[in-house]
Order: sequence, then C-alpha cells, then structure tokens
Amino acid sequence: MTVVDAHLHVWDPEQAAYEWLGPAMAPVDRAMRFHDALPALRTAGVGAAVLVQAADNDEDTDLMLATAARHPEVVGVVAWVPLDDPGRARARLAALRRDPHVVGVRTLLHERSDPDWVLGPDADAGLALLAEAGLPFDYSTTSPAALRHLAELSARHPALRLVVDHLGKPPVGGGREDRAEWHRLIAAAAKHPGVHAKLSGLYSASGALDAWTTDEVRPFVEDALELFGPERLMYGGDWPISLLAGGYARTWEAMCELLAPLAPDDRAAVLGGTATRFYRLDPALLNTAHHAAV
Repeated sequence: MTVVDAHLHVWDPEQAAYEWLGPAMAPVDRAMRFHDALPALRTAGVGAAVLVQAADNDEDTDLMLATAARHPEVVGVVAWVPLDDPGRARARLAALRRDPHVVGVRTLLHERSDPDWVLGPDADAGLALLAEAGLPFDYSTTSPAALRHLAELSARHPALRLVVDHLGKPPVGGGREDRAEWHRLIAAAAKHPGVHAKLSGLYSASGALDAWTTDEVRPFVEDALELFGPERLMYGGDWPISLLAGGYARTWEAMCELLAPLAPDDRAAVLGGTATRFYRLDPALLNTAHHAAV
C-alpha cells in the first residue's frame, strides 16, 4: 500500500502573495519547496502526497502544478479558483482539469472578513460548479465555529464531496466544554455521507503549537473514528506548518500510535485508501509515485 499524505503545502513568496505569511511564522516564512519535505516523507514511509493551496490566487496553484510536474511523489493538487466569480471559475476549472494532478479546490475561508461568505449566492454558484465538475471542496477553518455551515452546504449540494481540513481545528489542550461544542458541530457534519475529514494539523489550540501531547490529541481522533469511520478519514502531515508543531516526524509518530489499535484494513484506509478514493487519484500517477518511492 502506498501511504498518501493528503495535506501538504509548498509556497514561495517570490512567486505568489501569501498575506498571512510573515515574521511571526518563522522559520517557515520563506520558500518551502517539496524537495525540503522529501527526507521526512521518505523516513516516514510516505510514498505520495497531495498538495493543498496556501493562497487565494492563481500563482500559488501554478506553483503547485509546476512542483507536481517535477516530483512524481505528488499525485494530487487541491487548487484555488475564484468561487465567488462563477464566470472566471468556470474558465479556470476548464483549464485546470486538463492536468490530471488537479483533484480538488480550496479557498482560505478563515481569511475572509465575512464568516458566512461560503453561504453567499456567488460562492454558492461556484460550489455548484464544483459539484457539476465532480471535484471536491476542502473546507478550511481555524476554529470549530465554521463547522456550523457544513450541514447547509451538504443539503444545498448533495453531490458535492466535502472534506474538513484538520478535523475543524478541535480544542486540543482545551476544556471539557470546548470539546463538547466541537463534538456537537463535527457530529452534525458527519451525519452527511459526503462529508469527510482529515486527521491533520491537530496541534495545541492556544499558546505554542508544539505544546500538544499525543494523549491530548487522542480523544479527538477517537471521536472522529467513531463519527466518520476510517472510510471517511484521511491522514495529512500538514508540512511545513508541522515544523512549528514539533516536526513532521513527531506528528507522524503520534498518528501511527493513535491508529495502531485499528484493524489493518481500517488503518490502510486512513493512511491512503480514503484519500485515493475521495480525491479520485489517478492510478497512473500513483503507480509512478510508488516506483519513485522504491
């Protein structure tokens, strides 16, 4: 089985604008390229990766596609399209879909001034285009509050596949009431069979990102397994943000420990099978990645 990291970023401030990237993000406030991540991926036994957009502009998507063209380990790209401009979105989607690496779309919802932007009529029309094209939508958030939109989005677009990035940012290290609220929201989302989730970015909810422990993350992973099942969960290493949270190896080893109680088939689903099916990864690209890894 090829292990698939379903959530990895690359960026280069000289090629695209990243409004959120600055000195506060040191030491990753510079060009972070796929070849920088490869040693950690190979040590962990990760054979393939899906690159996920890090900026709402075409230049970031073009950078990911250029990276995919150079590295056989990259089997998918979650691109950006201007969902709130359906005319431009349709044209951009038509161009992007010529590349078999393009497997999904994402927008930095948490960077929008309007927390309800995704429910607006223009964004809604853009999401309808994704459903029509058969491309899934990565649902990004920096707090559980935005999970409240997922039930309505699923009702409006029953054919649209959705994946919640980073489990909706659960309150790792937080109190019982915070966990209960996250659980209520993620459970409501999980009732819709088209909604999936990524076991990624599970760091401390407050303070230093690297203050988390495996035991603090454990209840959220256990809840996710109960709510979604392994067939709707996928692993993501969240490089290079994971470098700020103790390093890729630390997050990978914690995930392996948390998934160890699962049956082999269930563990294989989380570590690659779900991502392969959800993103409809190209078998030829997966085969090339497999041969590159060995």
